[in-house]
Amino acid sequence: MSQPRCKHRLHWRGSAAPSAALLAALTLLLVVPCGAASHTTKTAPHARVPVEERPFGAACRTAVDGSSVTAYCHNPYPEPDHVRLHIECDPWWDIDTDGASVEAGPAQTVRLTGRCWKEVRSAWVSHQR
Repeated sequence: MSQPRCKHRLHWRGSAAPSAALLAALTLLLVVPCGAASHTTKTAPHARVPVEERPFGAACRTAVDGSSVTAYCHNPYPEPDHVRLHIECDPWWDIDTDGASVEAGPAQTVRLTGRCWKEVRSAWVSHQR
């Protein structure tokens, strides 16, 4: 009389037998603690980057046409950028202007305009978080 087979034992036949490398890998998974198997660092792998270190600032193009100034600012970053147009006029009696702050949201382009009575000496855009 033959002995009955155990129901919980795996039986491999022919080429379906596992390779030695597969058995070694399975053994390591069971023996090595999970903390030792992974590379540990001081920071978490999905840690957030502090706000001060993230890329920031809209790219602005400024054009002067006579006494008028136009600036286009495009913000490619996810943080909003508050931009202001500053104009310095050439004659001493002409009033320099600092425009109002305009929010350039993520993937948004804003247009800033200003002017002098006579000639423009310089124009620039400032950025604020």
